[in-house]
Amino acid sequence: METILEVQDLWKGFPSGGRRLEVLRGVDLRVHPGEIVAILGASGSGKTTLLHLLGALDRPDRGRVCYGQAEVTEPDDESRAALRNRYVGFIFQYHHLLPEFTALENVGLPQLIAGRDRAAAWKRAGELLSLVGLELRSHHRPAQLSGGEQQRVALARALANEPRLILADEPTGNLDRETGERLYQLLYSVARKGQQSWVVATHNEYLAQMADTRWRLEDGVLKPHGEAGASGRQGRTASSERGSEG
Repeated sequence: METILEVQDLWKGFPSGGRRLEVLRGVDLRVHPGEIVAILGASGSGKTTLLHLLGALDRPDRGRVCYGQAEVTEPDDESRAALRNRYVGFIFQYHHLLPEFTALENVGLPQLIAGRDRAAAWKRAGELLSLVGLELRSHHRPAQLSGGEQQRVALARALANEPRLILADEPTGNLDRETGERLYQLLYSVARKGQQSWVVATHNEYLAQMADTRWRLEDGVLKPHGEAGASGRQGRTASSERGSEG
């Protein structure tokens, strides 16, 4: 079966108090077209480190990250950035919107950077803001938006260049429970409608239940976690494909 993302034997450590702390220890993962994958884990378990490696924002100590057939762990920084910008959309816990620009401009700018002409970029930005229910807020700057609205702008921005893979790092972590659950419902609704694959890092097990496949990151190791989500695709984990647990 085709894979959107394949990770093989991923290791990453950092110096800590005169010794080396191994945050990731031999992580394997496969993500298929249209699949929503949740990665559970406590704060500090390495979820953000893993997503940074998946998104080619950092390099592993060893192991491979491949987008389809293209490996992104070996090329130079410029080539990795080009692959990342073409292939991946990001949603972070803290939205990282540009404060001086409107919602429409925040969603449109990545498209301009990618080479889309201004009229087309602004048209798509408007369509995406409508998709996330912000068509009436498109000319507001981030400071004029609530936390949930800012994250919806961040979701629209992640979709702007039609990436094949969306990486979401605790996207509701700084929102109250009710707002966070509404955002997750929207996120998964958008994911079901689109053609992207999603990897969502979260500590919230209840919200992760909406995913197709769930993993838990614990002691630097990624392990299958619980039953499948609504689509019942837990069997398509990397471990089951290797014939081990899962």
